[in-house]
Amino acid sequence: MDSATQRAWSWHKQGLDGSLSGSNSAEVFARAGWARSVGGANPYLSLFARAGIRREQADADVAALHIHELPTARGCTYVLGADDFAWALLLGQGAAEATVKVLGKLGVERGEVTDLADKTLRVLQDAGQPLDPKQLKDQLGDAVRSLGEEGKKKGASTTLPTVLGLLQADGRIRRVPVNGRLDQQRYAYTTWGLPPATESADQARARLMENYLGWTGGATLKQTQWFTAFTVAQTKAALAATGAVEAPASETPGLWMLPADAEESANFTAPQEEQIQLLAGTDSLFLLRRNAADHFADEDRDRQLLSAKLALQADLPDHPIVDRGRIIGLWQYDPGTERIAHWLFDAPTKAVTQRIQEVEEFIREDLGDFRSFSLDSPASRQKRIDAINAAATSR
Repeated sequence: MDSATQRAWSWHKQGLDGSLSGSNSAEVFARAGWARSVGGANPYLSLFARAGIRREQADADVAALHIHELPTARGCTYVLGADDFAWALLLGQGAAEATVKVLGKLGVERGEVTDLADKTLRVLQDAGQPLDPKQLKDQLGDAVRSLGEEGKKKGASTTLPTVLGLLQADGRIRRVPVNGRLDQQRYAYTTWGLPPATESADQARARLMENYLGWTGGATLKQTQWFTAFTVAQTKAALAATGAVEAPASETPGLWMLPADAEESANFTAPQEEQIQLLAGTDSLFLLRRNAADHFADEDRDRQLLSAKLALQADLPDHPIVDRGRIIGLWQYDPGTERIAHWLFDAPTKAVTQRIQEVEEFIREDLGDFRSFSLDSPASRQKRIDAINAAATSR
């Protein structure tokens, strides 16, 4: 495939071509991949772009545990569907255990960690409702040890966060967003009792690899390792378990694909009609392989904003406007004017203008603002909003 067809292929595999219309939240994440949240609005826009799902429905699905935000691959949190909860948690247990080793270097023995975990569970069970970290710490009292300045330097001011991470990683407790929304990072904790995964660690890695290659439509060894954090040996074993094949004809060397995708992609042709979406910079189309640069056409690779070449940045600093996998512009939401500031590389078409209006209305009515991450604020992004407006005026 040439680069344009390859972009359209990834677009299709991500369900951004309308093929996920009518799907529910869990089905979207199963097909397109788990949504990175980091306290931002990406999960909401991921669902809206692919299936037209509004925030009210997404929040209801969170409350009903059809979808949930959990720590999984690389120890990072993603929003995923219920069918993936148990085995996805298995993938994040190593990261949770790593924090126990940090406590060990600070003089905290494993027995103390286990004891605090047991007490934390009892407190949550007796409470009968979610408790935030401060409420937990108040009720646990001296059982939570302060680790002083040395602990702060190592990112562990007390023993409680490590214990909460361990209890989450094995499904005994879960985090609950205090206002029911995914685009914030204030949580309380409640007991869960999720049945353990039936997969072994090797089987969980193979399952993730199969899903990952299906979500992306193909990835290089380096890309798979970035997302999964598997070792080289684990990566090769997982690829072998899925029966993955190396694509014989591609502009991306070393591209591994599922056999069915390799066969389908050989006969794939890019759609002729425009398919416009406004996506988050952390959308799965880009984040899963961290390859935003591949989504710029050759004639757009030298475009700059705030003196930085867009195609040279590993992660997009702004949100992209995309047509069949090709980035055709950038946007940010300006809550002061309740409008989307946007810069299109070429003159707008009717389809582009219409989609900008639709997403603008969605953000205004459902979200109120569009944060990239928890600390994003209108003030912090004003410089980029101004730069986008200036670039649009200049064009």
